[in-house]
Amino acid sequence: MTLEERIDRLESIEAIRRLKHVYMNWCDLGYPPAHLGPLFETEAVWTSAVFGTHRGRAEIEAFFGGVSAQIVFAAHLAMNCVIDVKGDEATGKWRILMPCTMMENGEKVARWILGDYDELYVRKNGEWLFRKIDFVVNFNVPALESWAGRETVRA
Repeated sequence: MTLEERIDRLESIEAIRRLKHVYMNWCDLGYPPAHLGPLFETEAVWTSAVFGTHRGRAEIEAFFGGVSAQIVFAAHLAMNCVIDVKGDEATGKWRILMPCTMMENGEKVARWILGDYDELYVRKNGEWLFRKIDFVVNFNVPALESWAGRETVRA
């Protein structure tokens, strides 16, 4: 690998890390579709067994526009990233711990969500974008309850 290729790979990893952190920050600020949508390529997919599958930027934006009524406070704490870059495509794996407040039967409930993200990225016109986000919820429990026996892991 040439020095130029190594530098491009390192700069790409940092750009993808920033993309993910920008995504998390906007999620924590109420999931505004106008800010989250442009982080995805036009034909991107956002999927989760818990939160549904949303294909294309318009569906992804609609999802974010509605989820803020369900998750009224969130602190997305992303960690343990592993990013692999091959040219203009990349993969990423992340863990998330998210203290949040969810609306349940008209009442606010403090919850803990632990999950993992399996992601695909693409570089278009020099900018890294999400191609696919697959989110697995490992557990989603009220803050004062145990998650023991409720865990789910990615197969």
